[in-house]
Amino acid sequence: MKCEGDIVYSKNVTCPVCKMDLKPISKPIKEVSAEISDESIFNLTSKWNTEEGKSIVLKDLKGKTLVMVMIYTTCKAACPRLTADMRNIEAKIPEDLKKKVHYVLVSIDPKNDTSKRLKEFAKENYMDGEEWTFLQGTEDNVREFANVLAVKYKQISPLDFSHSNIISVFNPLGELVHQQEGLGVDNKETITKIIETVNNN
Repeated sequence: MKCEGDIVYSKNVTCPVCKMDLKPISKPIKEVSAEISDESIFNLTSKWNTEEGKSIVLKDLKGKTLVMVMIYTTCKAACPRLTADMRNIEAKIPEDLKKKVHYVLVSIDPKNDTSKRLKEFAKENYMDGEEWTFLQGTEDNVREFANVLAVKYKQISPLDFSHSNIISVFNPLGELVHQQEGLGVDNKETITKIIETVNNN
């Protein structure tokens, strides 16, 4: 609330200048609940290493709309397309919303995809900005996370996996709100859902 001379008050008072009773000039901002539901991925307590060599839990990603995909860096078939799909989604988010969306790529090959290798992959694919995070976990952590996302994968050779091609969108509290399945598909619905999720949280 303001008075003459741009004086700002934090509660209802009488203006010392004009003697008028002052009232709030806007409604209080509604706070977003900080509680996470049983469906939230933030309930998972597994630890992950980022491409920067930092150790995190998924809950550390709380607060932004998340776009997540599972890949591995030695993949020559589907993963390059999934990576391109992620970049394409990022490019279509309106400029004023970009800082409210975070993109996470989780490796299904924790043995070979070390933090160093993930960092190299990020640079090679122009995904080295602060809006991108790459995660390496243990085999058990990766399997648990894949089950949550309904991503199926199987190692068919030391450097090759067969896997689902799914991009998942989570709200800032870690709840799944949308999945895009396939390679190079029309991402209009995904973009719309991301924007809707950002604006509703």
